[in-house]
Amino acid sequence: MKIVLVDDHGLMLDGLKKLIEEDDAFQVLDAVGDVLTAIRSIEKHKPELLITDYNLGDDDGLSLVQKAKRLSPELKVIVVSMHDESHLVKEILKEGINGYVLKKDSKEELLDAIYTVRQGKMYLSNDINQMLVNSLYEPEEGKLLTAREREILKLIAQEYSNKQIAEELFISERTVETHRKNIFRKTKTGSIVGLIKFAYANNLI
Repeated sequence: MKIVLVDDHGLMLDGLKKLIEEDDAFQVLDAVGDVLTAIRSIEKHKPELLITDYNLGDDDGLSLVQKAKRLSPELKVIVVSMHDESHLVKEILKEGINGYVLKKDSKEELLDAIYTVRQGKMYLSNDINQMLVNSLYEPEEGKLLTAREREILKLIAQEYSNKQIAEELFISERTVETHRKNIFRKTKTGSIVGLIKFAYANNLI
């Protein structure tokens, strides 16, 4: 199975490539670090499988999946991510991906995912399956923003920077950036001013 890997961390990319190529059934055609290079690689190599991180610098894996699927509708996609929030996973699953594995999962789980996807089936890691089941009972289900997103929205309204929000909520800046992107996407706003107006109009803060 011919594969293209995408991750903006070089060490992670090297590790994934080495792990996958230990199996003779798989061939890594390219390993790249951003969306634009990934799209060019897909056009050039025509892989059967794309394995991508969700966080890709200034862009995200969701954007890459959307562009890759338009370019190559038959392309299979596995997302390997640190994110296990139900709303985010569901948003990615809606794009028609074939597998979702967490970075903390074992190498065996990733290889299982590739074999399962190659057979035309969907693969979700054990933790993701459990999270999706748990989300059925969450009171947040159906609301526009999650509790965490509303927390971040309030801090954005108070002009906190990503670094300050991360320190306040004890999370990483990358996680804050991911939440910010999702907040803007969900509220369909394109600026801080527009976001704050929307938030007050809809009683989000």
